[in-house]
Formats: sequence, structure tokens, C-alpha cells
Amino acid sequence: MPKTFIISVGGSIINPGEVNVKFLKDFRKLILAEVKKGNKFILISGGGRLCRQYQEALSKIVKPTSEELDWMGIATTWTNADLVRLMFGKAANRNVIKDPNRKVAFKEKVLVAGGWMPGRSTDDDAVRLAKIYGSKTIINLSNINYVYTKDPRKFSDAEPVKEITWKDFRKIVGNKWDPGKNAPFDPTAAKTAQQNGMKVIIANGKNLKNLKNILEGKKSIGTVINN
Repeated sequence: MPKTFIISVGGSIINPGEVNVKFLKDFRKLILAEVKKGNKFILISGGGRLCRQYQEALSKIVKPTSEELDWMGIATTWTNADLVRLMFGKAANRNVIKDPNRKVAFKEKVLVAGGWMPGRSTDDDAVRLAKIYGSKTIINLSNINYVYTKDPRKFSDAEPVKEITWKDFRKIVGNKWDPGKNAPFDPTAAKTAQQNGMKVIIANGKNLKNLKNILEGKKSIGTVINN
């Protein structure tokens, strides 16, 4: 039976320093193959290095408020989203979704979204979109294979987590979202996901064979968070 998948594509994969053309080509090929099976996709794009470049540039010119920096970052998610939307051609809806609370009736197989508003992350967007489109699963693609008990770059005793409850996950990330905090999933989005009984799969987006396994319900690498 055809499904609608909600996939948050981290900006760290789309633009880790420059646009990752190889990844996008391979990602497009995979998604279009799934589309041929009748599946639909809602893709949420992050900002990545492009976001940080523009925020850093703005900060060198003036002293922006945190809200202004947020708007600058949101604009870069829209740019990345436009790239993703256009690379799917007629298979994608022609508009980038900028308000995750408004349901769009789309006939196309792919719908692309970017950021929404200051104080909200693209993780939050993904949860809101999953809620209004009736999906209980979000696939969060970043540049890590697993969530760890601690930051593995700082602690040698950090251990990978394959499955965890929302309650325990939120003990790791806290309850407040900080745009500068390197959390595997936005704490405020985690709270909403928990309240709505959603499952989030955090996986390395560079491993597209693994993503294919996730889409097909096969054994895969990643952290599963649910109730």
C-alpha cells in the first residue's frame, strides 16, 4: 500500500560547505524510484553551511538581533528547499511550504518545505507537517549514524543508542531549543512528537542504501525514538 513519508533533510547534507551535488543526484534517484511505487514524500530542507555563512556575514556587518539571525537562517532553508523542489521537476509541487500549520492538497508526489518562523527549527516543522498529514513517523537525515549518550567528539565513553523512549531522549537533549545547540533533534519538537505518539528515526543521510532499507521497513542503521 502506498505511503506518505515525512523526511527532514539536514542542511549539513545538502550543503556541508558547498552544495552536495552527488548526494542530491543520488537522493533524487532514490525518491523517484519510490514515487514510481506510488509513494509520496514531504521533504523538509535545512540550511546547513549556507545558513551559517549568511548569519556570520550579517554579524560582521551589523549587530543583528537573535530574531534577525533566525530570519536569515530561515531564508537559507527556503533557498535549499527551492533547489530540492526544482530538481524533482513536475514530480514536485511548485511551491515551497513556509507554514507547516497549513495543509496543502497536492496532487504531485513530492512536497518540499523550508523553515517557518524565528524560534522554530526545521525539526519542529517536520513534526507539525507530520501531524497535519496524519503521519506517525518522521525520518530525520543528518550526518550521524546514531544518537549518542554524550557528545562523541568530547567524550570517549559516549555510546550509540539504537532505540530510546522520548522520556529518556529528552533527558539527554533537555527541554529548550537553542539555535546554536548541536542537538540531534530539537527538544521542543521532541516534546510535541512525544505528545502525539510519533516515532522519529535519526539516520545518516549520506547512506542512501540505508535510507532505502528504512523506507522498505527492512533492518537499518539509526536511532529509533518513540513512546
